[in-house]
Amino acid sequence: MMANRSRRLRKKLHIEEFKELGFTVSWSFQEGTNTTELDKKVDDFIREVIEPNGLAYEGSGYLNWQGIICTQKLGNCTEKHRTIIGDWLKDQGLNNIKIGQLIDIWWDELDF
Repeated sequence: MMANRSRRLRKKLHIEEFKELGFTVSWSFQEGTNTTELDKKVDDFIREVIEPNGLAYEGSGYLNWQGIICTQKLGNCTEKHRTIIGDWLKDQGLNNIKIGQLIDIWWDELDF
């Protein structure tokens, strides 16, 4: 039986109409890539694909990166966002690219 929760509580819990969908992403740079190139590529990623699409990225790495992508404002990522991210990473010649399925970023387990 579903609990009858108030709108305020649903918002606070990020459930029902306030659920937010995002996805995990990971990729690798080629062994021996210097830090200047790493920094530039990650900056380009944020500037060219994350920000223009109203997305946010939280992640880290050195040669192997992983993180989660969601929208900057309350909302849901879409299959189109997954495609945009994957295509950009492939176009940059990065390796081991994995784009996770859409998940509830507050309640689902992250799968890298």
